[in-house]
Amino acid sequence: VQLQASGGGLVQAGDSLRLSCEPSERTPTRYNMAWFRQAPGKDRELVAAISADAYSTVYADSVKGRFTISRDNIKNTLYLQVDSLKIGDTAVYYCAAGASWRTVTPRGAEFRYWGQGTLVTVSS
Repeated sequence: VQLQASGGGLVQAGDSLRLSCEPSERTPTRYNMAWFRQAPGKDRELVAAISADAYSTVYADSVKGRFTISRDNIKNTLYLQVDSLKIGDTAVYYCAAGASWRTVTPRGAEFRYWGQGTLVTVSS
């Protein structure tokens, strides 16, 4: 499964963005999915995850209350609404799919499929 993330850009602190992620082709399998990010010089970290049925979500403490993960299983699209952006949110954001939900925690999980990333740059 190839994933395509989009929606990043250059914004100011306090602004909002909506990131999107779609598979390159439709698949019959509905996967648990997530957004990760990697800031310059830092390790990749899980931002948020959502179960295949959209009933369960997990968030990193650093984004709780500011970011919202959602999915449209009819459009086969994953979203990340990012509000109240901070300079520290600057990173490449990646979407991922295919982990077992019981392994997903705010500290991360092993996802099988990854997108190419979309850059979010937050300026002061």
